[in-house]
Amino acid sequence: MAKVLLHRIGSELDAATRDHQAAQMEAREERITEARAWVADGWGDKGRARVHRKGKLTTWERLELLQDNADDFLPVGTLVNQGLEFGDRKQTSPGAGVVTAYTRVCGKWVMVIANDNTVASGSWWPRTPEKIERAQEMARRLRIPVLYLVDCSGLFLPEQANTFPGAKGAGHIFKMNSLLSAEGVPQVAAVFGDCIAGGGYMPIISDKVYMTEQAYMVIAGAALIKGAKSQDMTSHGIGGPDVHVGVSGCADYRVPDDEAAIAALRREVDLLPDSAVPYYRYGLEAAPPRFPVSDLTGLLPADHRVAYDVHELIARIADDSLFWEILPDFGREVVVGVVRISGLSVGILANNSGLIDDPDGDGKKPSGILYRRGIAKLAAFSRACNDDGIPMVWLQDISGFDIGPEAERHGLLGYGSSLIYTNSTNTVPMATVLLRKASGAGYYAMAGLPYDPVMQLSTPVTRLSVMEGRTLSIGAFNTKLDDDWEIIADSEEEKAKIAAGMKAVEDRIEADMDPMASARQMDTDEIVLVSELRNALTVFAEASYQAPGYRRIKNPRIWSLHDLQLLDEG
Repeated sequence: MAKVLLHRIGSELDAATRDHQAAQMEAREERITEARAWVADGWGDKGRARVHRKGKLTTWERLELLQDNADDFLPVGTLVNQGLEFGDRKQTSPGAGVVTAYTRVCGKWVMVIANDNTVASGSWWPRTPEKIERAQEMARRLRIPVLYLVDCSGLFLPEQANTFPGAKGAGHIFKMNSLLSAEGVPQVAAVFGDCIAGGGYMPIISDKVYMTEQAYMVIAGAALIKGAKSQDMTSHGIGGPDVHVGVSGCADYRVPDDEAAIAALRREVDLLPDSAVPYYRYGLEAAPPRFPVSDLTGLLPADHRVAYDVHELIARIADDSLFWEILPDFGREVVVGVVRISGLSVGILANNSGLIDDPDGDGKKPSGILYRRGIAKLAAFSRACNDDGIPMVWLQDISGFDIGPEAERHGLLGYGSSLIYTNSTNTVPMATVLLRKASGAGYYAMAGLPYDPVMQLSTPVTRLSVMEGRTLSIGAFNTKLDDDWEIIADSEEEKAKIAAGMKAVEDRIEADMDPMASARQMDTDEIVLVSELRNALTVFAEASYQAPGYRRIKNPRIWSLHDLQLLDEG
């Protein structure tokens, strides 16, 4: 029991199949990379020129100075508001006007929240508050520091009705500031320019607040004060560093410019305790998989109807392609076990793909569906990981639960409830990856976003829905179909009308399942390219182990998983 014995898995892919599937995946990925570039461009050259005329850096230039290197960067919420236009002027808000990302600073993972100062002077648009709050919640769950790069002119007032009220409206940001502070999560803010109204409140609860000489923090800007009180003054004069560092004490330090503020943020992070990641590696080092991570582009079929071996996928995200599979011959529609990612133990819970033997003796049955044995296996493994303090990664490719008379006799509702209860009460960090299908109650049972994973990632081929478009159209027009799902009609004209109606339903559902739509409305945290999956999970693993002492992490000698394996062998 003193050692966890992992075994090598995986094999070389068939080159022809890999190349064919890679071509299909790359076609899907192209629009994601284009959308990312559009977000990074903000409001374009004019927006950047306006920022530079003020003697300031753009948000992306600040981030380049802040991070240890460009590879240690995982944005979340990149495509929020993608494709939406606001008001009569049809204005856009790339990334909802704010960058939220995990990045490494002085060797530690932090969550950075930075207003995009090229987009309406960093204003808060619809969904900007929710995006900020989601990033704060991730940091809170992982106990990693939060850095605020504040350059915000407050709410984008023409859309205030969609930003100000509601349970997750702009004011909830300040509650999250308070909860982070109460729970001892470090928060450091640098104010670079405009910091008005809500933007003025956001940095105040931080442990340290820096202001550049150009910065100001005000409850109301000069224009509003002039209108309300007929007083002629500047916002900088009302709430610049002379006032807030020298008089009010609302800020701690003044620095000359953007570069000095970024250097100060790095110094503050450097003062914090070192990462506990090396301690929890137990003498091991991070190791790349034995197979190229780039293989993932040609391994995961873009067509959700084509099967693949999920073990091969695990072999390309696990250190040295090593895997300790638990209960391999039980509930074979799912695969569970332990890998190391960056030298750290991580539990894997994945849907299998293709056909499996029916243990009840009824031949073959499709995987990608949850049956009673698989549900029980997931629940037992999830509970054991939570008890042992092992972060979990859920790899979803699921059509839902088994249905029909046999499923009801087997009590799937009860088994499913047990799994949902387990995932609802787990305290260990969980990440969920929607590889392709994420359908129905299976999406919930496999720790979908409603069950509070620390992060949920999608791929360019993710299909998040209750059911497929074709299935839903059949259900919607059921009274117009015979037992073979053929249209019943008195005339060709009526038949064509019903067919057109079914096609319209199917097309609408297909559009709703587009991962870009999910990212736009924050139904997923980020779309990653399949080849980026290993790096994204490395961030999750390292951030999960970075802060010691706030959650149970058992040494591998006393894991509950050993007992689970022994009982299986017995």
